[in-house]
Amino acid sequence: MHYCFEKIIKFLQLQNKNNKNFFTYFKALFDIIFRYFKNKKGPKMRVKMPHVKYIAHKIALDILNSGFVKLTGGLESIAKVANDILVEDLQKERALDERANEIMEKNIDDIDAMAVDKRNMFLLIKKRLADDARFYLNYEDRYSNISHEILESIWKNGLVDYNVSENKVKNIIYLSIENYLKNFGKIEDDVMDKMDTLKRKLIPGTEEYDMVFEKLYEEELKKRGMF
Repeated sequence: MHYCFEKIIKFLQLQNKNNKNFFTYFKALFDIIFRYFKNKKGPKMRVKMPHVKYIAHKIALDILNSGFVKLTGGLESIAKVANDILVEDLQKERALDERANEIMEKNIDDIDAMAVDKRNMFLLIKKRLADDARFYLNYEDRYSNISHEILESIWKNGLVDYNVSENKVKNIIYLSIENYLKNFGKIEDDVMDKMDTLKRKLIPGTEEYDMVFEKLYEEELKKRGMF
């Protein structure tokens, strides 16, 4: 990827010398490509590390409550598998981010000369790295793949049994992730409202504040059958 990126930079520099309008066309094309990836259909929300354990427990609960999957290894065992796979996925993305940043930093002078948006360039480099690593950045494909990995793992480890199609069970996992991401913002707002009503005001960022917030957050999840 690094070699390919340098070849692109050299090509652009050559074209710029021969055609004064080239960068105008290039930037327009660049923006079109960026908007295409930005506007692809599918879930828009991104899983973040603090949410992983809650999503993992929701997956386990939804499988239990599905009515057509028998748990043979316990709720916590399924939640642990889901948690580990979600964490591994986030770590892979972090590695892509770090590599993309390295490429950006090494070629920053050339990028500045092209006068393109650095954020958009970063995303395109990351996309290329992800393609090379066969890592899904589109959330719909990504969560579908994660759901498949979780199902495959809990099945191979003898944690579940079912007599329905694999796709039907996989959809439970996928919808668990999607529904959590759709609702966590509202849950956080409700928790913040409760924090504001506490008699003793807590300072954001302190250990006590985080502990109380987590306790209230888990209570809200339990009310919604998500934890």
